[in-house]
Amino acid sequence: MAKKGIYKIVFVQLGEIYEIFAKSIYQSEMYGFIEVEEYLFDQNSQIVVDPSEEKLKAEFKGVNRSYIPVSCILRIDEVDKKGSAKIKPNKGNNVMPFMNTFLDGGSQNKD
Repeated sequence: MAKKGIYKIVFVQLGEIYEIFAKSIYQSEMYGFIEVEEYLFDQNSQIVVDPSEEKLKAEFKGVNRSYIPVSCILRIDEVDKKGSAKIKPNKGNNVMPFMNTFLDGGSQNKD
């Protein structure tokens, strides 16, 4: 039986860098999106509570599946252990999602 992996997904959303962990990811049937399911969060086993992880838990509470645009994804890693989910500020706004020409139909100015 194949070992089921844990995936760390790092993506940009609203100017912040999200780092989340999930059991299932795959290419969506919707063109240009990755589907993320079965989010993994700490079960408050630590004495110190991370406010960014608590914010993520609240944001993804009740979410069964997310569709993340491929252009927003910075990295996907398969890892051995789940880490702490977090939101990091995008210092200096050096990380920006790629522009999608397929969303506007690749229109060009034809004057």
